[in-house]
Amino acid sequence: MNLKFNMAYICKLMSSVRQEKFASLIKKDLAEIIQSMTHSNFEGQMILINDVNVSPDLGYVKAYLGFLNTTDKTYSLGLVNYYKKEIRHLLAQRIKNQVRKIPELEFFIDDTLDYALHIEQILDKIKKEEPNI
Repeated sequence: MNLKFNMAYICKLMSSVRQEKFASLIKKDLAEIIQSMTHSNFEGQMILINDVNVSPDLGYVKAYLGFLNTTDKTYSLGLVNYYKKEIRHLLAQRIKNQVRKIPELEFFIDDTLDYALHIEQILDKIKKEEPNI
């Protein structure tokens, strides 16, 4: 019985390692693909791939994007979604020998950088109000 528990734990651990390796591969390839498309399709905006999550069956990918040199992140995300089919095709050409099924892509705005800047501004404001801290 103890052996079953350990095997189940090892299998779960192995699947998460597999997901992390695949997510790392997807993140690297997506970054290269989007960088190559930046000037022609994304109006010179800088798009960062901040995080990639992969489903356990490796069939779905959630990519969290950060946008620089833009004022409207929703518009930028719309541009990325407009070219999603082309991005997936280019990704398929890169990873076709490593996976059975090319994953579906979903893109989301990652606002952690904005949140961190907001927290930093609040801390600076508190520090100015009470210099002893």
